[in-house]
Amino acid sequence: MPKNPEYIAAHIRRVLQDGASAPHTEEVQRFFKHEIKSRGWYTGELRKLAVRFRRTILAEHDLAYLVQVADELFRGRVLEEKVIAVFLLQAVVSEFGKSEFKIFESWLDRVSTWADHDGLVHYLLGPMIARDESLLTRPPRWAKSKKRWHRRAAAVSLIHSTRQHKSFDHVQRITEMLLADEDDMVQKGLGWLLREAAKFNPHITVRYLMTIRERAPRLVLRTACETLPEDVRETVLARAKAASG
Repeated sequence: MPKNPEYIAAHIRRVLQDGASAPHTEEVQRFFKHEIKSRGWYTGELRKLAVRFRRTILAEHDLAYLVQVADELFRGRVLEEKVIAVFLLQAVVSEFGKSEFKIFESWLDRVSTWADHDGLVHYLLGPMIARDESLLTRPPRWAKSKKRWHRRAAAVSLIHSTRQHKSFDHVQRITEMLLADEDDMVQKGLGWLLREAAKFNPHITVRYLMTIRERAPRLVLRTACETLPEDVRETVLARAKAASG
């Protein structure tokens, strides 16, 4: 009798628990402001484990079954359970469509840290948005949410698009929607987006940064300028400092 997805997810959880590393668990905790539950797996080993399970699962089942296993894992309270859920799907994300996107979008309500958030958004939702422009309607909706992880997703989900020199008008729109956000997790996500935009679309991004330098939180602007030439970075930040002073 074929095993159901919940059984496979439970087996993966046992493997994660049996391979736990107490010392690395303490190291992981240092990255987070609040206490998290971690098994102490290194990312590289977790990726290898995900590859092995994905191959085994797809040898007997279809992609829909794999998504069900991942969906069950992303319900967990342990960091590695959510991360491996994303890793199981990352290599086949190009095979998914709007129905899977809806499932992955629902996972935003289960996010508890920036780590599981960024895995979900950067490796699944972002690539799907970059491939299907009709999904660009979603980030503005997230930007209006009262939930911090939805608002962070509005920015992070556009990183793949801007790396492909796409959708800068959407980058601007999301920036304007989030610019006054006081949540540091949202500010860091927005800064990350603008940093990538500056890296891949430097001329248009720098011009835009100069128009928002008086309104942008220092954290957002500083992060956005990280990869710019020193003279350009100093110009933007110095004028922002003068404006704030």
